Amino acid sequence: MPITKKAITAKEPAEKKPRQKTVKKTRPARADEIKIPAVKKPLVKKTEDKPDLETLGQNTKKAKFIEAIGRRKEARARVRLSTQGVKEFSVNQKPLAEYFKSANLRDIALSPVEKLKIGEKFGFSAVVSGGGMSGQAEAVRQAIARALVLLNPYFKKRLKKLGFLKRDPRMRERKKFGLKRARRAPQWSKR
Repeated sequence: MPITKKAITAKEPAEKKPRQKTVKKTRPARADEIKIPAVKKPLVKKTEDKPDLETLGQNTKKAKFIEAIGRRKEARARVRLSTQGVKEFSVNQKPLAEYFKSANLRDIALSPVEKLKIGEKFGFSAVVSGGGMSGQAEAVRQAIARALVLLNPYFKKRLKKLGFLKRDPRMRERKKFGLKRARRAPQWSKR
């Protein structure tokens, strides 16, 4: 087929459509792009004064008691530190001296109060369960120490240094078969 002039010429441009204005889509603002007007806060100087022991229990009018839990071996103790009312120590609704008959156990249970010298300021009532008497006394000690820290954070440093806030992880070792206890072997006889 012979090439004609019309075939060589370029195509005529099509009619131009008027250009439409593009509308910019808006996206929702991200949390970090939102600007919140700054509010001026009054300058308040914080004082680090330690509170007096006489006024320590008086500033907690809403809470009549502070509760904390202590554990040792299999024993658990829930202690309520009362800032108002009767200032007495009781364990399982018995006086402390009646429940812990040994003076050594009483000293262990009340050692956080004696070390901080605040025995007359507060009363404690404890509910203990599980374990033996020494485990219960140490569980009461830990619970009292935790309650005192909740009452006043300034006590934490002294009680932590004495080791009253840490739970003692030592537990009784399980009995092994063939032995009397965990490691006690039966008595060996030659004949």
